[in-house]
Formats: sequence, C-alpha cells, structure tokens
Amino acid sequence: MSDQRIPPGETPPCEGSIAEAHQERSDGGIFEHPRVLLGLIVLGAVAFAAFFAARIAGL
Repeated sequence: MSDQRIPPGETPPCEGSIAEAHQERSDGGIFEHPRVLLGLIVLGAVAFAAFFAARIAGL
C-alpha cells in the first residue's frame, strides 16, 4: 500500500466524488417556526396583562 503524504496547505486529490457543492439547510431549531414562537410570547403577555387587569377590577 502506497500512502502518499500530502504536504501541509495542499488539498488532497478528489476520490471519485462528482457531486456539486451545495449549501446545507441550517437547522432552525426553535426558530424553525417563528410565528408559533411569536404567538406563544404574545399569548403569555396577554395572560400576564389579564391577570393584573383582573386584580384591578377586583379592587
């Protein structure tokens, strides 16, 4: 077996890949569906405000 050493800084020869380079789709994680996240934040803010409105109305 002849294992050729590649000098530092040089790209080794390609080994049969004919695929074109493509941009991988990033994993959105929690930001995959921003409207759902925004809806949860708004719902929490409305519930928080309703709690204080109910306390004021109860006075």
